[in-house]
Amino acid sequence: MSGTVSRTGRSEVDRLNKGGTIRTLMRRPEVGAFVVMAVVIVAIAVVSGGTALNPLGLKNNLSIISQFGIIATGACLLMIAGEFDLSIGSMIGFAGMAMAMMLKWGLPFGLGPATPLSAFALTLVMTLSIGWLIGFIVVRSGLSSFIVTLAFLFFLRGATEVSFRLINQSTQISGLPDYKQSDWFARMFGGESLGWFYDIWFALGGNLNRAGVQWVTGFDARLVWWLVIALVAYIVLSRTQAGNWIYATGDNPESARANGVPVDKVRIGLFMFTAFCATIFAACQVFETNTSDAAKGNLKELEAIAIAVVGGTLMTGGFGSVVGVLFGAITFGLVANAVFFIPAIDGSYYRVFVGVVLLSAVFLNEGIRKRITGGL
Repeated sequence: MSGTVSRTGRSEVDRLNKGGTIRTLMRRPEVGAFVVMAVVIVAIAVVSGGTALNPLGLKNNLSIISQFGIIATGACLLMIAGEFDLSIGSMIGFAGMAMAMMLKWGLPFGLGPATPLSAFALTLVMTLSIGWLIGFIVVRSGLSSFIVTLAFLFFLRGATEVSFRLINQSTQISGLPDYKQSDWFARMFGGESLGWFYDIWFALGGNLNRAGVQWVTGFDARLVWWLVIALVAYIVLSRTQAGNWIYATGDNPESARANGVPVDKVRIGLFMFTAFCATIFAACQVFETNTSDAAKGNLKELEAIAIAVVGGTLMTGGFGSVVGVLFGAITFGLVANAVFFIPAIDGSYYRVFVGVVLLSAVFLNEGIRKRITGGL
């Protein structure tokens, strides 16, 4: 009898624990993004006949996914803190212009020719300074970050175009030396990485072109940058006091300030972080393609925010997940790139997809928030 009761008791406990686990998972901010990602991966793999996941398809898809992931990670942390940055796309164009012009015309103030390292370092100083200025204006003026960063969206885009025309007589710079072939720093951004993955694939009898030789030799370097940025952001959010500060700032800034959280410093630091992510994005583009264009980064700020929302980040702050952004970036990257390996798909359907998924994610995230807060 006692044994039967014991087994029954354990079964009941197991059942309750299982239910508790499911309920816990349903409260995770990234659960919706994971479901959408899984459906998109299966659908595109089937419709493309597997070409989306062959060696070249995988490389190309992860290249687009990494671009989205880099800027969406910065947008996610800032949104968790309750702020927005609409200047990310313009910052990408500005940073790319600055690097390309220094590489072509030399460092400012007659300091001599630029190297990839010096051009990047000086550009990063400028973009971080602009990020600091945006954050300073937001916290000191009390204005909405939406309005302040909207102003910088126009300012940076206009300054980029004006600078291109005044100095280069064109809104594009092309034909830069292929620095990644000879310079280690340029190769960190524009070269290839994780070649061992494709070497193993080749050794196992795959990754072959029609001539029977290795087809693809590595991923774009931006994949490593995305993974590193995402990992650091995840650790900061989930394992450090700074992560608690970020969540507290977005949840209730006045209460956080009363409890000793440096709310203003958190906000300014996160605006600088989005500027950093935009600069990394721009560096990868410049050193990979050896070109720059004033139109680079156009609308990327909206895509970054959309990915963060689809990944489970609340528009109101205080709730979000870097893991969800990873799922969202994979989803958006696959759909955006689908037109290249599924010719029957019109590229404009990508925007339709973004609109539908974004609106659905907002409702889903609000439902999760209400379950967590008890309907508050």
